[in-house]
Amino acid sequence: MVVETDGYLALIEHLAFNLDVFASDEGDTGTESVEDVVTDMVASNIMAIFEQNPELHSSVRFKLLKEADSVVEDLSEVLAGVWAKPATNGQISFLDEYIALVKNLFDSAVAKYD
Repeated sequence: MVVETDGYLALIEHLAFNLDVFASDEGDTGTESVEDVVTDMVASNIMAIFEQNPELHSSVRFKLLKEADSVVEDLSEVLAGVWAKPATNGQISFLDEYIALVKNLFDSAVAKYD
């Protein structure tokens, strides 16, 4: 649906090119780990898709949830070195933009089911 697409592979490349954002833990940090930030953002975006598309069949919703889990899993692998560390404001900003791009891929995939 999403994780096997060229668009998603391009996003993984984009993440790889921007790993320097995660190379330093300098800057303001909160109490949330990178893992917490990622899981909260992905969950919020999936819930937004469900709210925007109340007519989605349960099988499509299930596929979306599985794909969202795959996205979190991929991010945890790429960001393993900082996954449990407190997220800096710069990292949170990058993740917010990155996950918004992932949501766009999900939105496009959902549109095909209409």
